[in-house]
Amino acid sequence: MDAQADYMAALVDLHRGLDHKGPGDAAVSRMILRDLAVPLRPRIADLGCGSGASAVLLAQYYQSSVLAVDASAVFIDELQGRIKGLKLESLITPICGDMGQLDWPPGSIDLLWSEGAAYNLGFGRALERWRSHLADGGFAVISELSWFTADPPEAAKSFWQTAYPAMGTEADNVKQAQAAGFKVVATHRLPSQAWWTSYYGPLRSRLRQWDAEAIAGGGAVVRETEAEMQLFEECSEAYGYTFYVLQRTD
Repeated sequence: MDAQADYMAALVDLHRGLDHKGPGDAAVSRMILRDLAVPLRPRIADLGCGSGASAVLLAQYYQSSVLAVDASAVFIDELQGRIKGLKLESLITPICGDMGQLDWPPGSIDLLWSEGAAYNLGFGRALERWRSHLADGGFAVISELSWFTADPPEAAKSFWQTAYPAMGTEADNVKQAQAAGFKVVATHRLPSQAWWTSYYGPLRSRLRQWDAEAIAGGGAVVRETEAEMQLFEECSEAYGYTFYVLQRTD
């Protein structure tokens, strides 16, 4: 493998066994779901599902079927184990595949959910690719790393210019969503504390136990992960995840 492939494999290994592969909060998700006017048994997709924290929440909340897609076979295996343990095999269908190349029929999804994964395609590009899968009036709920200010601290700007150069402000992302054919129904910022409760706290514990030297690319993953956590401690007022609640328009 080349250096980038080694890095990605090490990153997946670091996240092995964590309930959340990125920041999230079940209370925020349920608050969003309460306000969505979807059918009684909506057809749901969770794109970039990781090991299924959101897929499980969605399936249990609606008692409806969820197509859960992730490119990582490791995470899909974890999801299959989680589904079996919770006896949700009849509701959640794990799919190991490319969320940017879905072969689903047009209009076949009522609710498309994706937490912290759209950046893999680019926010606007992801919305353009996913829109056709939504039914008329269907909803997309996407959490996207966003600037909360047009003038972030230099340390944050420098880090994310390398890690995610396409990262936009909330206003930028609203415009991209509208250009992709969506009405922006609401936006909700993920509280900074949720980063630590659901993700950084467990990840920090995992780092203490993880043998970075045993896997190619492990050292680079540790350095960048620790730098990311330290940056968030210092600059969480300047950026974070925003949930964009979008509705497909004609």
